Amino acid sequence: MTHLLVNQLRFTRGEWARGFVGVSDDDARRFCEPMNCLSWLVGHLAWHEQLYWLQRAQGITLVPQLEQYSVGERRSAPPLAEVWSAWQTVTAATEAYLDTLTVETLQTHLLVNGQPARDTIGTYLTRLIFHYWYHLGEAQAVRQMLGHVNLPVYIGDLSTQAPYEPEA
Repeated sequence: MTHLLVNQLRFTRGEWARGFVGVSDDDARRFCEPMNCLSWLVGHLAWHEQLYWLQRAQGITLVPQLEQYSVGERRSAPPLAEVWSAWQTVTAATEAYLDTLTVETLQTHLLVNGQPARDTIGTYLTRLIFHYWYHLGEAQAVRQMLGHVNLPVYIGDLSTQAPYEPEA
């Protein structure tokens, strides 16, 4: 059975994608100071997914150019299609790994430079979920500043897509 936190991440990813429906490339590359542009946010979350679930968990780097969206890197305004493609590639590649996570493995640590990371895999998973929601709020604020209307109402259908299920 898939762990509740993995289901929550998948639900959150769906809400993330829903929050970008109707965004043009031109709007995705516009800056509303002091925030990043929308396309950069997509690249940033793709970088995070790759860092945790591919690089640290499995030693895989599928999209090396995502490094430019890491914390502290310079601002940029990449083409929206390019970063969505990278995000989709990375998230699809994480699925098999995420399906292996259990209560036990969530209490273990990923390796960073050959050493156990400070936080557990479960904490990283929780942090990533919260990170998505943080940037989703930011993205919706940017969209409002750009004059977008009829934005998605949050939160989506949690009760059928990712309901709470107690551990067995």
